[in-house]
Amino acid sequence: MSTTKWVIDPTHSEIGFKVKHMMFTNVSGKFQKFDASIETEGDDFAGAKIHFSGDIDSVSTGNADRDAHLLSADFFDAAQFPKISFEATSFTKEDEGDFELTGDLTLHGQTKSVKLAAEYSGQMKDPWGNTKAGFALSGKINRKDWGLNWNSALETGGVLVSDEVRLAIELQFIKQ
Repeated sequence: MSTTKWVIDPTHSEIGFKVKHMMFTNVSGKFQKFDASIETEGDDFAGAKIHFSGDIDSVSTGNADRDAHLLSADFFDAAQFPKISFEATSFTKEDEGDFELTGDLTLHGQTKSVKLAAEYSGQMKDPWGNTKAGFALSGKINRKDWGLNWNSALETGGVLVSDEVRLAIELQFIKQ
């Protein structure tokens, strides 16, 4: 069986995250510069090799001061750790259209294994004849597992920034 390569369509993909602020509201952000690829045997995605990398300095939360703080040594330390990356270690079909994606997430100079739910949306030809495949990924990580420890206590109890980061990722790939 031949290997099929897929590359990310960045204009139709989004690498997003949400973090609770002051324990009760979510702040959303995304990475705007990234690259990803998939290698499959034929058209079956089970067991696919998946690679992702993103530029830390492309983080955007819609607030320039907050983004500057995220890039500082308090959080991502973009000067020392300019990339976030992910290498799949397994991509297992759970049910029709549902997969479990396990892999190594490297962030802030540390690599840890994470599991994400992956919903496969199917394949379709676009108006220009390109075959596209869509996925929605979701999951949670604890930012402190990667050494992103900065926080500030609130007078009322609790902390300014939650440890839990929820991932919301929409991906569209183009068959090569």
